[in-house]
Amino acid sequence: MNVQIERFSYDDAIVRRFTLVTFVWGVVGMLVGLLVALQLAAPVFNFPPLPWLTFGRLRPLHTNAVIFAFAGNAVFAGVYYSLQRLLKTPMFSKTLSNLHFWGWQLIIVAAAVTLPLGITQGKEYAELQWPIDIAIAVVWIVFAVNFFGTIARRRERHLYVAIWFYIATIVTITVLHVFNNLVVPAGLFRSYPIYAGVQDAFMQWWYGHNAVGFLLTTPFLGIMYYFMPKAANRPVFSYRLSIIHFWTLVFIYIWAGPHHLHYTALPAWASTLGMLFSVMLWMPSWGGMLNGLLTLRGAWHKVATDPVLKFFVVAVTFYGMSTFEGPLLSVRSVNLLSHYTDWTIAHVHSGALGWVGFLVFGMIYWLLPRLYQTPLWSPKLAEAHFWLGTIGILLYIVSIYAAGLTQGLMWLAFDEEGYLAYADFVETTMRLIPMYWVRVIGGAAYLVGALLLGVNMLMTWRARPRPLAVEVHEAPALARAYTDRPEPISPLVTSGTHVANLAYTLDRFFRTTWHRRWERLPLLFTVMVAVAVIVASLFEIIPTFLIKSNVPTIASVAPYTPLELAGRDIYLSEGCYNCHSQMVRPLRAETERYGEYSKPGEFVYDHPFQWGSRRIGPDLHRVGGKYPDLWHVRHMDDPRAITPGSIMPAYPSLLTTPLDLESIPVVMRAHQTLGVPYTDDDIVGGTDAALAQAATIAEAIVTQGGPEGLADKKIIALTAYLQRLGTDITRPEPVAAEEETGETPADAVADPQETSGDGAS
Repeated sequence: MNVQIERFSYDDAIVRRFTLVTFVWGVVGMLVGLLVALQLAAPVFNFPPLPWLTFGRLRPLHTNAVIFAFAGNAVFAGVYYSLQRLLKTPMFSKTLSNLHFWGWQLIIVAAAVTLPLGITQGKEYAELQWPIDIAIAVVWIVFAVNFFGTIARRRERHLYVAIWFYIATIVTITVLHVFNNLVVPAGLFRSYPIYAGVQDAFMQWWYGHNAVGFLLTTPFLGIMYYFMPKAANRPVFSYRLSIIHFWTLVFIYIWAGPHHLHYTALPAWASTLGMLFSVMLWMPSWGGMLNGLLTLRGAWHKVATDPVLKFFVVAVTFYGMSTFEGPLLSVRSVNLLSHYTDWTIAHVHSGALGWVGFLVFGMIYWLLPRLYQTPLWSPKLAEAHFWLGTIGILLYIVSIYAAGLTQGLMWLAFDEEGYLAYADFVETTMRLIPMYWVRVIGGAAYLVGALLLGVNMLMTWRARPRPLAVEVHEAPALARAYTDRPEPISPLVTSGTHVANLAYTLDRFFRTTWHRRWERLPLLFTVMVAVAVIVASLFEIIPTFLIKSNVPTIASVAPYTPLELAGRDIYLSEGCYNCHSQMVRPLRAETERYGEYSKPGEFVYDHPFQWGSRRIGPDLHRVGGKYPDLWHVRHMDDPRAITPGSIMPAYPSLLTTPLDLESIPVVMRAHQTLGVPYTDDDIVGGTDAALAQAATIAEAIVTQGGPEGLADKKIIALTAYLQRLGTDITRPEPVAAEEETGETPADAVADPQETSGDGAS
């Protein structure tokens, strides 16, 4: 039979572009990270005259830059390089490749502009507003079409393991992004999620945990499975282990998100289910780690001299460490100590800096000679980068692990007489400052290492031949018919016995013949991944959303007033959720410090929820009525004048910036669409109601000895919101008409101290 040999060239220009911007955005993200680390060590670095440079606004910029700009572009570089070679074909469309590249960079620029300006959804890792979210969806679809189009025109029938992980990434990120970002817009720069309170918290951490899993784990595992064997010149250790690693990770990971919400108002069954699946994740994750490390069997002598392999070995080791610690932190008793502390920050950064960062650096060093057709300019400089980066990681995570344990133990501590040992929150903060400075040093070392990579990239680029040679490759065209020889029938089958048939079936299963057939059918493979992800998600989402008892209502909980709603938007805009939680857990130490624990029914009008994931400052859910109005004004103007030792940024601009009154009816209309019981008359009179409440608060501030002329300023709205927090359960419940006649309504709610208890414990 004549076999048609086809000639083709790979599109490495798109890989070079994505590799370059990976470095550029990585440095930008690390610089912002270094700045926010400095802001925690010394609040003067918040630059109070410049509100767009405060910690609350820059921290989301840092996380988005590192996750979506640095890691995201690295994923695209790795996928575009490896996919073409694994399938023996250039990308489906150069036009789509270019649209993908420039579209993604414009999205990053839009994020870099809007987040410091306070344009945010107020949801961690999902801060970008709806126009940018739509752009992300469009660009992601462009990438997916290009990806699957390349698979369709492949010259290699078999889909290698790296491609499995790429498929899982594309499918799962699509599902996560769409369903977590269903919102009702209130103008071009403001929107509110369709979920509220408990349901929004569930959806956020279903998204947040799995965004880490399917953007910072699965695609990088695909990169590991391609580039590590290439660098070591060794085959992957175990094909069967790859299968187990992939399918268990895809099916189990999606369940794990609710473990972020232990001891909160989320129903306990949901967080416990998340914990169980998180613990199960340990085994497949370590299977993948061992598969990576054992790929180096017979090549360990090269690790001592090859900086690329050094980066890969440390990266995979950190993957193993992170995937052991993650399940550990999901256990309720451990989470009790770690949640809201810097322990979680250390855990995240050990994965981000060690696993993701070092894998990207190793990939780039391996790619540079191949992309620019010249040897790496300085292997010694790459070696220096490796050691600087390693020292930087260790300084960072050891200091922050210590900070996290210090926080957790001090917050829970009681003295011999049964009182809180550290009742003043700032006592804990002051203990952490030396550890924060060590983190700054570690982060600076890691950044300097990355800059050394930049020098190596520049000099390697300058040494390239001009023009770069276009390499021509040859491969036979893919036969459209299935040409594999049929598997011979075992003689046992002809005996017709059940035992023989069972033995044959088991033999086929363990020889993974079935999976090899799947790998030749990309559409079937993709559908099966989608089914695994969607079914696992629905098993958690449906009960959480449909069982009414999951969120018992509290009759005294009322919608926010127009002014409080405006103040809540300011709270979101300033990124206060990055430092403060609004969730008093049912733990004695927390109820002693903050007050009555939080109930699910208190958050039914919160779009989005604001439970937070970290306490740099104290919890705020019961702050309403705790201090006079003037205290809040002075505290926002100069936190250290009120609380010596505080590291909170100052917000003097709130006392001078006019409140946006025109947007209040628009915001109320959006909330009405979401089911908040505002009437049309409430919306029409929203601005007047806000002015009336603002005048009352401004008058009280003057009476308490404060400044005049604040009635139309942002500080008044923010004060109104803060004074409202947590006060609903202390106000009298409305009396229903039926109760006045002695009848009990069918949907009557018990005393707020008794309702919702099961859901929070």
